[in-house]
Amino acid sequence: MGLLTIIRKARLKERQVRVLMLGLDNAGKTTICKAILGEDVDEVSPTLGFNIRTILHRGFNLNVWDIGGQTSLRPYWRNYFEQTDAVIWVVDSSDRARMEDCRRELHELLQEERLMGASLLVFANKQDIASAMTSEEISVALDLPALTSSHHWSIQPCSARFSLVSSPPSTSPSEPLLSPTTSTTSTATPSPSALPRKGADPRIMLGLDWVVGEVGSRVYYGSQNQAQALAPVSEAKA
Repeated sequence: MGLLTIIRKARLKERQVRVLMLGLDNAGKTTICKAILGEDVDEVSPTLGFNIRTILHRGFNLNVWDIGGQTSLRPYWRNYFEQTDAVIWVVDSSDRARMEDCRRELHELLQEERLMGASLLVFANKQDIASAMTSEEISVALDLPALTSSHHWSIQPCSARFSLVSSPPSTSPSEPLLSPTTSTTSTATPSPSALPRKGADPRIMLGLDWVVGEVGSRVYYGSQNQAQALAPVSEAKA
């Protein structure tokens, strides 16, 4: 039995996924975490340091490090890079003026050696705002295709304040999860095991589906497919 196999078996028992949730200030990182956990999203204070939230999703424990995005805090992001499995980059889709800053920070971040190979999910947040850019526009603005050689990535439109919107956005394939670095794209409603919590945008849950599928197939199962990575713990095989 090879060392890699032993490591995968050890991690399989824990099913722990370390996630960094980053982005510019006011992008909606903390609001997304609160929405997933079914907490009140009506009033959310800026994150001045970091929050650690544990999210159980499809049998995986996602340990999410929600770190403040203010300019003064960004130099400290590097203190949290160790053993990161996935980066969730949250974008304020309505903040067109800072989209170039967003692109620059993201690309500089992913040049960090400790994040090489980490899966990248981009949440195009605040889709409930009329002036919001589409996920396709944001993909171009952030130059995501340039990251294909170093990171598997997907971009998912969403609204962290979905439960407060009078006319919730559709989950139809008109705004699918865009993932050119994987062979499957999910536009279906999440399964019962991953139903939204208390009105959380179902598209956020689809994004988490992609994270556990991508990290599970890469870290836990090697070359085996994503379907096995998403299988219940009792059915998973090393």
